[in-house]
Amino acid sequence: MADNAKKWNDAARRYRIYIKLEKHLSDNTVEAYMRDLEEFVHFILRQYDVPPHKVEQHMIERFMCRLFDKGREKSSQARSLSGLKSFFNFLLLGDAIESSPAELVEAPKFGRQLPDTLTTDDIDRILAAIDRTTVKGRRDSAMLELLYSCGLRVSELTSLRLCDLFFGEGYIRVTGKGDKQRLVPVSNTARDKIQIYLEERGGSRSGEDAVFLNNRGTNLTRVMVFTVIRQAAMRAGIKKHISPHTFRHSFATHLLAGGASIRQVQEMLGHESITTTEIYTHLDGKKLREAVERLEK
Repeated sequence: MADNAKKWNDAARRYRIYIKLEKHLSDNTVEAYMRDLEEFVHFILRQYDVPPHKVEQHMIERFMCRLFDKGREKSSQARSLSGLKSFFNFLLLGDAIESSPAELVEAPKFGRQLPDTLTTDDIDRILAAIDRTTVKGRRDSAMLELLYSCGLRVSELTSLRLCDLFFGEGYIRVTGKGDKQRLVPVSNTARDKIQIYLEERGGSRSGEDAVFLNNRGTNLTRVMVFTVIRQAAMRAGIKKHISPHTFRHSFATHLLAGGASIRQVQEMLGHESITTTEIYTHLDGKKLREAVERLEK
């Protein structure tokens, strides 16, 4: 530990000079950044005993979980993460590391109100409220079934293509943020509803192979999906504020309640960071910390 502690002290000393003389930060800001860095260094040496260039993303995420568990204000958490990103960018500039382990760690969200969570009974009532005697109704039923059972973002739903359906293998291919693709298991109910809809719908007039089309044979928009959900919820007598993301949020919450691991939920939702999954799923600090620690064993 002594050798690694010396490496951290040397790096911290050079970093202090950098932010004071080259970044021209105020004395108070410099001291705040150095206190946060000192706390992080203490955590890293006790938990992992590695030098600066050996720090990995999951170590920083676990440190952020520790701050959350201690009851730190979001502003304090965000400042600490900002300082760590600044420190590792400093190491990056000096070629001490090849990439920053803090780059993809997400800061806590401020003033973000999570949508209401629907119960499984709410979901069933919304789906039952859709008139499936029409092609549009069968489309809407298939669309909302898939939105919930696969935990999709609305943009992922509207961009879904026929070539993304692998029903024989039991999954769909989803293109998420940053054009990153993931494979998501599809339920038999969603598969059957989609197949019925596809057998009856008209061809695409846009020349694209989108799965869900509007009445004119062109791609659905996010607003159209939102409207379908609001109308179905209204007919079902559900007064909560509901959006497409409510289905995604409910999907994640129900998975965790059913015993799924946080890693499984993270992969299903397509999150880069496990801390983002914590935001969506109401995990308290203790449970999140325990989940992250289990991942590292």
